[in-house]
Amino acid sequence: MVTAAAAGAAAAVAAPARASAPRPRFHTVGRVRESADGTVRYSWPGISFEGRFRGTGVGLVLDDAVNDYDVRIDGALAATLVTPGRTVSRIGGLPDAEHTVRLVKRTESAWAEGRFGGFVPAPGGAVLAPPAPRRRQIEFIGDSYTAGYGNVSGTRDCSGNGGVDRNSNADLTFGALTARAHGADHQLNAYSGLGMVRNYAGGRPEADFRTFYGRALLHVDGDVWRPPPTWRPQVVVVGLGINDFSTPLGPGERWSTADALAADYETAYHGFLDLLRARYGSETFLVVSATPAGDGALFAQVTRSVVERRALQGDRRVSHWYYDDPALDRLGCDWHPSTADHRIISGHLDAHLAGLPLGW
Repeated sequence: MVTAAAAGAAAAVAAPARASAPRPRFHTVGRVRESADGTVRYSWPGISFEGRFRGTGVGLVLDDAVNDYDVRIDGALAATLVTPGRTVSRIGGLPDAEHTVRLVKRTESAWAEGRFGGFVPAPGGAVLAPPAPRRRQIEFIGDSYTAGYGNVSGTRDCSGNGGVDRNSNADLTFGALTARAHGADHQLNAYSGLGMVRNYAGGRPEADFRTFYGRALLHVDGDVWRPPPTWRPQVVVVGLGINDFSTPLGPGERWSTADALAADYETAYHGFLDLLRARYGSETFLVVSATPAGDGALFAQVTRSVVERRALQGDRRVSHWYYDDPALDRLGCDWHPSTADHRIISGHLDAHLAGLPLGW
């Protein structure tokens, strides 16, 4: 299904994918795995591809029967592609001129991958050199709040409203909004239901977020993503802990008390920040975030303790960001933040970043 969303002349249609599609020319934002045939594979939410073309239309080469995408032409929403499958989805009816195009993955797919094969021009047109990467870069690490789980729903029960996938849009999360406000490229490395050491309701005890963070393809055991030299974020915002603390400990879990969980969480958090320091260096600002969730007081207390200890160790580019607001309606699926909430949260994050000596 393709849903056209642009006002006026743009239209999207699907056609069979062509094996002879030219090698893609685009700017990628997010973690991908390149293939020998010129396509790229990916699974994190919010992955985007940006290009430039001349002519009256453009095609988008996709192989993905799981995820949804938004297509923006010259900054305006032109189409939403719902589980497009193996197609060349075409946007046409544009003025015969130079245009920009951006394709963004709206949904999560930890169990499956998508493939993108690039942009192809309409007859008589041409794909141009891609836009340059942005100098400013922000990485967002987190769970369902960061991923945008059910954020466009408008109702907490999504079972009869298309489900979570049809009601999620990673491009309207607080992370994406903040990155655009600062003119930054961003990664949205988020996985719903996972925590730093404990997942929602104690599920999947054999794994946690740290199991998957180092991967480009989440469903491939042993996959390792190596940051390219071009990816050096000035800011990394970590939002892990909602799932650790939002539900009470159950029988059979390895922590006997909430204090034991908090101690394990704090130790793991320091190890995770050490990993980020090793990856990105001492100049990157690390933002440790917390928000009300279950035992919110314990969550905030432990994350503040993490930041205070880092400062005592001489790492003063680690800050604590606690966000809450009485205006949050949590009208996303299953009481998650709505798009209105994400705008509010983004505003609070903008204020926090304004207090850091970023120098950008």
